[in-house]
Amino acid sequence: MTIRTTRKIVHIDEEKCTGCGVCIPSCAEGALQIIDGKAKLVSEKFCDGLGACLGECPEGAITIEERAADDFNEELAKEHLASHQQVEETLPCGCPGSTVTRFEKPAITETDTETGPSQPSMLGHWPVQMTLVPPGAPFLQGTDLVLAAHCVPFAYASFHQDFLKDHSLLIACPKLDDFQAHQKKLIDILSQSDVKSLTVVHMEVPCCSGLVHMARQAIQASGKDIPLKEVTIGIRGEVIT
Repeated sequence: MTIRTTRKIVHIDEEKCTGCGVCIPSCAEGALQIIDGKAKLVSEKFCDGLGACLGECPEGAITIEERAADDFNEELAKEHLASHQQVEETLPCGCPGSTVTRFEKPAITETDTETGPSQPSMLGHWPVQMTLVPPGAPFLQGTDLVLAAHCVPFAYASFHQDFLKDHSLLIACPKLDDFQAHQKKLIDILSQSDVKSLTVVHMEVPCCSGLVHMARQAIQASGKDIPLKEVTIGIRGEVIT
């Protein structure tokens, strides 16, 4: 028997939601999923109404409202979460960024294949994975910093020449990495290092825009006035913005 009572439950404004998926990991009951490019409440029975997802939404699309709804069922939520985790191995969260796409590669001429000197790497330090970078690393002092999504260097052919020259680099994935741990690390980096500017380079897929949210929050938390620039790369390798 379904029991409906007046209680607190999440509400998602679909006009504001960009489908970035940042809210998904914050819901311990698995009540939220990305469906048709938007965050959706899978079932009222899976939502405890505590609002752990509220602070994660970069667009402010999630709020708590009080209305008639099915009672929260913890046992059903656990069963749902267990089954959803199995599905995740095949389809991470229904995010449109995981849609399989193929497109034609540009034609390669004989000139392109002629033997010649390879382009030198512009990477000036190691490590680059945000988890491994100490907040007070020497290469972060007085630098212009680039925060790039993992997929960017593979999609954008001139990444080294256009983004790494005279810049330090951090890489992260807002979808597959620990978002909160990365955000805390970035706050520590900006607080403890003399970073002059921060450029976020991410892919056009909605979930990747979580890096921009991470950067804005980190700058605000650091208490510093650090210029922020956003660059979006298309899945075909073009600069969109």
